[in-house]
Order: sequence, then structure tokens, then C-alpha cells
Amino acid sequence: MMKKAIMARKIGMTQVFAESGEVVPVTVLEAGPCSIIQKKTMENDGYEAIKVAFKDARVNARGNVYLNKPDKGQYDKAKVGYKKWMKEYRLEDVSGYEVGQEYKADIFEAGDKVDITGISKGKGFQGAIRRHGFSRGPETHGSKHHRAVGSVGQGTWPGETYKGRKMAGHMGSKQVTVANLEIVQVDAERNLILVKGAVPGPKKGLLSIKNTTKNK
Repeated sequence: MMKKAIMARKIGMTQVFAESGEVVPVTVLEAGPCSIIQKKTMENDGYEAIKVAFKDARVNARGNVYLNKPDKGQYDKAKVGYKKWMKEYRLEDVSGYEVGQEYKADIFEAGDKVDITGISKGKGFQGAIRRHGFSRGPETHGSKHHRAVGSVGQGTWPGETYKGRKMAGHMGSKQVTVANLEIVQVDAERNLILVKGAVPGPKKGLLSIKNTTKNK
């Protein structure tokens, strides 16, 4: 069960030096500040959760905010400025949170293990070699089977292609979670979290950081 969570945006990758002198590849994440716009309790909703909002919403030249009316209503009720993204997190205990409260990256600290969820980079329509790692066919003249999928079914019976067969198709743009990543450094002043290794998605992509559910 989640104990703490925050929304973040991917800045990019770099490297830092550990105390031992070892080079550590890290992903830099802009985590928070997040505002709490709703608090759900066991008495009222049957479960405990908080709904948080992140990053100021875009405003056009006329001063209009790029939000629909229901979303504006949630922010107005919570008396929180309009934000671009919102997300609900189920937590073990929400007693320490209140509507309108703001929290930042310092809820985590160096050494914490986290699960990070995001939308992977979209690759468009790809063949089976790139999408599934298939091998090439013979490269000699006349083979007519250089990058083709190969057999996808049977002959006369049952005469169909089974569901789930690995074939060409849309690649990427799916929700991906990378588990048990280690936080290397937290910069509370600039709301930055440095995580060891790579995380899903492109630069400026939205991410969700939660304490890991993996066994330590």
C-alpha cells in the first residue's frame, strides 16, 4: 500500500559521482510542488485517498485558462490555483493531509526506493523485427523473406490466427512502471529528484513517483 506519492515531470538524464568515485547515471525529475484539491476518507468514500494537482495551467492571450468547467470547479472549491494535471493516490493514512495543502519533493530522501510510472515514447507503426526483436530472414537474392513475420497460423484447420500473435503494429505510448529505483539525491529548494537509471517517457513527460511495493 502506498505511503507517499508525488507527481513529477521528466527533465532529462545526466550523471553524478558517488562518494566512492563511481559514476552513477541518473534521471532528473521535477517533482512538485503539488497541491491537494480533494481528500477522501473511509467514512465518506469507503477508502482513503488524496487528489493532487501539479503544474500551473496554460493561459491564452485573452487570459482564459485551458481547462473545462468541471475541472475549474474542483480548483475553485479547494481554493487552489488552476493546474494542468491532477491525479488521485490511495494512501494508507491521509490524516496528515488537508485540502489546499502544498507538498514538495522533500517527502522523499536519498536512499528511498520508488516505483515510477509514465507513458512510454510512441514509435508509431513498426514491423515485427523492431517491435518484438524478430530475426531477419535470408539476405540472398530470391529469398523474398528479408523482414517478413513468417507463418502466423495453421493450414486447413483451424484456419485462423490466434489472438496475441506477435506481429507488426503500434509500438509505444503505453503505461509503463519501472519498479524499485533508488533515489540518489533530493534538491528540496529546486524541487528536483535524481533517480538512478532511466524512467519511461520523453522529456517533459508526466510521471508518478510512489514508494516501492517491492520487498526490500
